[in-house]
Amino acid sequence: MGLNINTLFTPVPEFLLGVVDEKQLPTSGFPEIAFAGRSNVGKSSLINAVTGVKGLARVSSTPGRTQQLNFFGVGDKFNLVDLPGYGYAKAPKAMVDNWTDLILRYLKGRAQLKRVFLLIDSRHGIKPVDENVMQVLDTAAVLYQLVLTKTDKISGAELEKILADTRQKSTQHTACFPEILATSSEKKQGLDTLKKAIIQTLEVF
Repeated sequence: MGLNINTLFTPVPEFLLGVVDEKQLPTSGFPEIAFAGRSNVGKSSLINAVTGVKGLARVSSTPGRTQQLNFFGVGDKFNLVDLPGYGYAKAPKAMVDNWTDLILRYLKGRAQLKRVFLLIDSRHGIKPVDENVMQVLDTAAVLYQLVLTKTDKISGAELEKILADTRQKSTQHTACFPEILATSSEKKQGLDTLKKAIIQTLEVF
């Protein structure tokens, strides 16, 4: 595709549709890059920061506000998919169960899904609920890469410790990409490295 970090999100990503049922999934066949993570992990902020489009993904102080699979098109290059946050969400349990089930079905059966960037809050590390999602991705043989968020909230020593712990745990998962990314949306740190990972994924397929 001849991609580089300066033109990766050119043209500017545009919202395509919100999916609440797998029958609504796009049929364009464009490669897809998905962002997933626990509620309140900073997913929307990271998507906005890496794309350079303020307000592209909805940012809220209330965990669990993204309640559908949101597809954003980047020209005819690829689609970026914002998955609902899993774990705690301020929504009725039936609704949470429905979108959790939708996420799992999407992850298991989407041929054009090239990589999932699984976000982990650097202040807390991998939680059991993250492990569950990682096991689903392993079983579905969907390549995924762990991305630490909010690294500006911890010290350098704490970051090294959480990186080491995350690497150790990731080796137990067959579909997990070995490189762990460290990012801060607020400080704009690690964004170019994340862009390079996206480019690498798109150029392989």
